[in-house]
Amino acid sequence: MEDSGALGLSGEDRLAAFYNQRALLHPEHPLTPQRVQQRERFIARLKAEGRHAVLEIGSGGGLDGLKFVQAGVHYTGVDLSEEQVRLATSKGLNVSVASVRSLPFADGVFPALWTMSTLLHIPNKDIDDVVRELVRVAAPGAPIAVGLWSGDDEEVLNPEDEIQPPRFFSRRSDAALQRIFGRHGDVEEFVTWPEGTGAESGPGAGHWTQHYQFLVLRTPPP
Repeated sequence: MEDSGALGLSGEDRLAAFYNQRALLHPEHPLTPQRVQQRERFIARLKAEGRHAVLEIGSGGGLDGLKFVQAGVHYTGVDLSEEQVRLATSKGLNVSVASVRSLPFADGVFPALWTMSTLLHIPNKDIDDVVRELVRVAAPGAPIAVGLWSGDDEEVLNPEDEIQPPRFFSRRSDAALQRIFGRHGDVEEFVTWPEGTGAESGPGAGHWTQHYQFLVLRTPPP
């Protein structure tokens, strides 16, 4: 499970080691058209609601971050990987190393949150605590956009990872995902689409049948 594995590393240390290597080996990961479309729709949502800032959890090399900035949205990002943070900051983005389990921000400071392909690394035993942490730093009534890879409610080390140590995945069914987030606010939107071994950083279609899950959680009002 999450705290076991290669080199005796903790779950977060192992994940950081994986993404440090990938940042060096494969620094750019173009996104699929559906992911780009959802990001543009989310930016439009922020503008329509007068929300001028966003926090991204799992910034990666800053692909989404650049687009938020170009759209005039004040951007803050965090990532576990020092090398991914280096890539993002080299693009001029405000990104720092931090864990989603304990975000270095005050309560209620962000009018919106964005996190893609990141929370699938959190095991079910911890996911509610992590969602509560997202809600904590979000302003009351803020939208939180979440993207994940689907699965049959299994928790495994990804058998398709060539970079070592392999990543931990908790891949949740659509019903389980909506139940989890529904405990923390109103799931205003939930959509899925098929994705295979595209340039985005998914687990790959060789071992698992999969689709991508995208939801928008509205945090409780004041």
